[in-house]
Amino acid sequence: MTKRFPSLSGYRLGWSTRRRITVLATGLAVLLALAVVVALFTGRTTAGDSQSAAPSSGPSSSTSASAGPTASAGAGSVAKPPQLADPVAFAKASTATLWSYDTRTTSRDQQLAGMQAWLTAETKYADWSSIAAQVPDPVLWSRMADQDQYATATVAEAHYPSAFKQALADDPSAITEAYIYAVTVTGKQQIAWKKGGAGAEDRSLTLAVQCRPNANCSLVSIAPRVVP
Repeated sequence: MTKRFPSLSGYRLGWSTRRRITVLATGLAVLLALAVVVALFTGRTTAGDSQSAAPSSGPSSSTSASAGPTASAGAGSVAKPPQLADPVAFAKASTATLWSYDTRTTSRDQQLAGMQAWLTAETKYADWSSIAAQVPDPVLWSRMADQDQYATATVAEAHYPSAFKQALADDPSAITEAYIYAVTVTGKQQIAWKKGGAGAEDRSLTLAVQCRPNANCSLVSIAPRVVP
């Protein structure tokens, strides 16, 4: 029987203290009360994500996020960011890209380069490590490529978490500081590999996107837990 390899989403990295302070204090913390920020964008992955957690024999998270794409890597099969001004629509597109990959046509560096193109250019808000952590380390990517593993995604629904909506209702003008929105997305990831191997799993993700007026949206960060 062909062994199923882990999906990309199982490889996550906790935010460093400096990055957490920067992103939250200058971004979402402007909009949300401290308790809400902690609930949305700090802490470890909840049990709801355990179905996709990396096995103990997998690579360390620091390895997954530390190796960035090369300048000439290109983007392979990774989709380009769409020109969207709606946070929910952009979050759905971002999630579909994060849950999709094709080791048959795309190298690990190309996967990272393609995902980096979605990141906000405002470095004081950008949390690249949380996005890069979605990609396995080079050794595991090579194993997946040996099996011609690839994944596609179907997004079913996206919405603003209730805590975010409440905070926005309490202070509507606060969003104008950074225009960062929290969005929770649900859907399904389908995985396939050679010799007919296949599988699927329901998935959920909470991410932060930036959508300034008269500008296209961009990806800010991926929360380490799913927020309803």
